[in-house]
Amino acid sequence: MIHVIATINLAEGTRDLFLEEFHKLVPDVHAEDGCIEYGPTVDVDSGSDAQIPVRSNTVTVVEKWESLDHLAAHSVAPHMESYRERVADYVQSVSLQILSPA
Repeated sequence: MIHVIATINLAEGTRDLFLEEFHKLVPDVHAEDGCIEYGPTVDVDSGSDAQIPVRSNTVTVVEKWESLDHLAAHSVAPHMESYRERVADYVQSVSLQILSPA
């Protein structure tokens, strides 16, 4: 199993529009072979001194996949291609952390 933390930085004021499109995508991803978990999250102000500053224009996607091969197939799935086109004007950058349980 692998874990993926995808950090998506958005243009100012587009988070709600982005999330609307993202939520349309989630059922298709959940139906993919090897998908264990896939969902968007947003920062919450916890009041903890250890927390990084809240990012109002960032969505973090938490994912779990059975294998790297399943993740690779996900990245080229047709529904992912059309999703990327729909959100292209909102997304400024994407970074991935791909992890394995220790």
